[in-house]
Amino acid sequence: MISGFRPVSGRYSATCRAYFGIARFHRTSKCAFHVDGRSRVSNFWIPTGGITKKPVQGEKEDANDLLIRGGFLRQAYSGIFHMLPLGLRVQDKLERLIDKHMRSVGASKVSLSSLSAQELWEQSGRLKEGSEIFRFQDRKESRFLLAPTHEEEITTLVGHLTKSYRDLPVRVYQISRKYRDEQRPRQGLLRGREFIMKDLYTFDYNAENALKTYTAVKKAYTELFDELKIPYLVAAADSGNMGGSLSHEFHFASNKGEDTVISCSSCDSVYNEELADGKAHNIDDQQAQVGHASGFDTGEVSGESAKAVSVGLWMAISQDKNTLLRCWYPQYTLKDPSQPPAEREVNSHAVKSIAKAAGIDLDISIENPLEQWATHIQSEEASGQRPRVLDVYDSYVRAYKRPPLTDTLDGISRAVEDIDFSKLDRFPGTNNYLNLVRVHEGDQCSKCGQGLTKTHKATELGHTFHLGTRYSDVLQASVVVDRAHLDASDRSSSSQKDQIVPMQMGCHGIGVSRMISAVADNLADSKGLNWPRAIAPYEVIVVPAKGLEEEAEKIYDALTSEATTALDVILDDRDKQMGWKLGDADLIGYPVIVVVGKGWKKQRTLEVQCRRLEVREDVALEALPEFVGSLLEKL
Repeated sequence: MISGFRPVSGRYSATCRAYFGIARFHRTSKCAFHVDGRSRVSNFWIPTGGITKKPVQGEKEDANDLLIRGGFLRQAYSGIFHMLPLGLRVQDKLERLIDKHMRSVGASKVSLSSLSAQELWEQSGRLKEGSEIFRFQDRKESRFLLAPTHEEEITTLVGHLTKSYRDLPVRVYQISRKYRDEQRPRQGLLRGREFIMKDLYTFDYNAENALKTYTAVKKAYTELFDELKIPYLVAAADSGNMGGSLSHEFHFASNKGEDTVISCSSCDSVYNEELADGKAHNIDDQQAQVGHASGFDTGEVSGESAKAVSVGLWMAISQDKNTLLRCWYPQYTLKDPSQPPAEREVNSHAVKSIAKAAGIDLDISIENPLEQWATHIQSEEASGQRPRVLDVYDSYVRAYKRPPLTDTLDGISRAVEDIDFSKLDRFPGTNNYLNLVRVHEGDQCSKCGQGLTKTHKATELGHTFHLGTRYSDVLQASVVVDRAHLDASDRSSSSQKDQIVPMQMGCHGIGVSRMISAVADNLADSKGLNWPRAIAPYEVIVVPAKGLEEEAEKIYDALTSEATTALDVILDDRDKQMGWKLGDADLIGYPVIVVVGKGWKKQRTLEVQCRRLEVREDVALEALPEFVGSLLEKL
């Protein structure tokens, strides 16, 4: 025997020596490791409690704090988290759910490197100064970045390996770590610097097939979200920096959401407010004259009516800082004469859309735009350029007949006559009036003109994009296609049978780590987390009172038997009081809790608890598997 080594008495001493190797065990030590094949809390590292403060009684705790206190994760650095065993089980189940629905669209799984070449991103035009991308050089001064997404890499890879239309479609996806140099990480996993994401990339040889693929993927996403059995919204969305002409977002409604989704009480219109195009739909010349806020060239107005017509000013400047955009909008509008006026805010996405149509590349992120513009036009850099002021008018504000008053230009040394003033009260190239303000609850729907709008704060979890040839064009990912298989618009004037065309692409993402946090937040209550069956770390926990551990093992076996519908069960065999273990089970959020306690001693029944369904019922052992299974079917 090794000097100083004392054998552990009891039934697990040999197991302990085999499992841990050479170690020092004292007579007071108790090895809790079991090898009987049952999932036990004593075999599983669940460091619950002790990290964050408990909430006030009856109040819902922050989801990120619950995930930490429940032993699912720990923060390593700002915006960077370690996933602990419970959290990893949730993540693994979510990934398996995604795998199932990706197989339904014929997608193959790949694993791309987290490193990407900066030159590739420069080629696609997405690597810009100030972008939230981690960049670095290796010892040979080769320039790399940590990929936040993989459009460039997958397009290059598939482009090199696919040359004929007969090799298409190609549908590949991965579930991998992504990186974003987030300036202000927040809300735990919802806005981190390192995150897990599923991205599916699809390649077709013509637009018709690509849109069929898009529809199939959108359907698969719908079925995936249906399986979680949590209400969600599917909203038309802006493609933004990704490019392309068609995109939809999948959202959970949440007070913490960073998006605002608009729906209509009459039509099926659901869209992200980022999609605002700046056009006042369903407003003609006669309607535009009604309720106009007339600006500063009218007499005094007092009381609530003054609020109803007061004009607000919102400003932004162009990327080159030479153009100042002044947006005049109604600060208040009367939706209902019996109600106080509704205060309005400018929708910066609408303004950006108008500016783009007017040939102005607007930078809405610049703070103090007037100061920045004034400083620029008086600098040497701006000499030889004629500064510009563009006044943009909402449809509820009467456009000035002369250049606006120059109150905002005080202190600028350049003469006002040297500034190019212009105005815009119609969308460039159309006869549409302008809508500069954000949609409010109860506004008339701009799409159908009949229903009333409802606004939802929401968290985006999935996004589908039809990219077209946005990346395949610039990265030369092309295939040879028989002209007979091309859309008429894609055929060249050449008489040759075969034609080289860029592949039509789609990109479809799901935020895996974001979804874990969003689901936790959506279903949590004052007692703790509350997972849906599809991604719960375990479906059922069996909690025995002291002295009933052997009976609990039999109940565990009944629930996991192949003779019944085998369930994902864990046994809480820790040497703790029943009340403590039940509180821990509520915190962790197991969908169903089976209590082996007084009922078993008195009448051989088990108490089955399900918080989400508000069930607390005594059930006989022979009826237990079917009863528990029926509860889980609803979760």
